[in-house]
Amino acid sequence: MVFRSYELKKNLYWKVVNWETIIAYKDGIKYLQSQWWIIEAVVCDGKRWLFWLNVPVQMCVFHQKQIMRKYITKNPILEANKELNDITSMLWIVRKTTIKEWLADWHRRYKVFLSEKNESGNYVHIRTRKAYRSLNHNLPYLYTFEDYQWEIQIPKTTNSLESVFWHMKQKIWLHRWLKKERKLKLIDDFLSK
Repeated sequence: MVFRSYELKKNLYWKVVNWETIIAYKDGIKYLQSQWWIIEAVVCDGKRWLFWLNVPVQMCVFHQKQIMRKYITKNPILEANKELNDITSMLWIVRKTTIKEWLADWHRRYKVFLSEKNESGNYVHIRTRKAYRSLNHNLPYLYTFEDYQWEIQIPKTTNSLESVFWHMKQKIWLHRWLKKERKLKLIDDFLSK
């Protein structure tokens, strides 16, 4: 788990954890605050439980697109999924109000489609429902950068951190024969630079 400053392009705190939990994040934030770091905003990859913070939270737009791809695929067949995919592809370009209008219009047109059930009483288009629910629920957090653009600079994505992970994974792969303790030392050394 890594906490990184976007402005400084520097990793401030990292910790090896088995799972990302609320407690682990709270401990990390408490540690940073004890070191006199001021947390102005958080950019996350979709951990909904991070939204308890009293700072602006921006969800990574790229991760939202990946969530949508998981549910409706990159090249959807159903017309409803194609349109939802088109809306998702515009997240980078248009403002929140426009996306909100398009999503509301999409939901109005496909409401009957989404509520279709089979003989067992289960919804037929579960993946489309999940994709819509994810985008609709995360929409307020996808445009936090827009809401605070005159106060602080908030990135749209976690690309700064993802690039660090990419380079680190390459190093680990090159040294894949190392034992776990040595790999952890390699990771610690890499993140401290």
